[in-house]
Amino acid sequence: MKLFLKTKDFSVSGEQFELFWDETLDMLVTKPQPKNLESYYESEDYISHTDSKSSFTDRLYQLVKLKNLRNKIQIVDNQINERKNLLDLGAGTGDFLITAQDFGFQVTGVEPNDKARKLAQEKGIGLLPNLQGVSEQKFQAITLWHVLEHLPNLDEQITTLVNLLEEDGILVLAVPNYKSYDAKYYKSHWAAFDVPRHLWHFSKTSIAKLFSPHQMEVVQIKPMWFDAFYVSLLSEKYKGSKLYLVKAFFIGLWSNLSALFTKEHSSLIYILKKTK
Repeated sequence: MKLFLKTKDFSVSGEQFELFWDETLDMLVTKPQPKNLESYYESEDYISHTDSKSSFTDRLYQLVKLKNLRNKIQIVDNQINERKNLLDLGAGTGDFLITAQDFGFQVTGVEPNDKARKLAQEKGIGLLPNLQGVSEQKFQAITLWHVLEHLPNLDEQITTLVNLLEEDGILVLAVPNYKSYDAKYYKSHWAAFDVPRHLWHFSKTSIAKLFSPHQMEVVQIKPMWFDAFYVSLLSEKYKGSKLYLVKAFFIGLWSNLSALFTKEHSSLIYILKKTK
């Protein structure tokens, strides 16, 4: 593997990390990968594990999340004939599962973070700490919203997910795209590298190649339009920009406009099904 970029953990530790390009899979790999990853999530700034609205960035995130929830479940719903059971891995504070439940799905969620599980419980959503509790079940739909990049032992995790899927089930996952315009523009300051929490950094090629040996194929790819703006906002803050709101808006806008031609959006949603 070749060294692609040097960056650092901007949100928690400030430690330096390197990204190496895996030419075979066309993906980036974070090195070193800490053994105690849990400690890198212990921050009030890690908003996926909180419902914080304390800062402008937090409020913006929560507003976008609210808008995205219905879009996400609609994507799932459009792929199936009858709403049955859904598993959300990395469920955070449970908001997506609440939306899925409102749509008529029987929901199960997995979230390893204690704080996030407690917040979900307060909303009436009980989450499991790991997949062991569902090992004997099969699911019509499995979703991972910005989760795959966090999972160690990637091939083993993919095997587990595929085994949990019904024969005609769907796997829906959203991940950042390191080939997007905003990734190329911000380089080492690109917030979606989010090392070391993000262990892997995917391209369209890598997703197809990772799942192909598991008899899974990508049947549809959809953009996440808001991510370009939010990631650009964080990236500008990491750079120490005083006019971060203005700059982030224009970079996010240009990223989305360029993706109309390149199809390389800041984040992409992949819909996968088992090959026949």
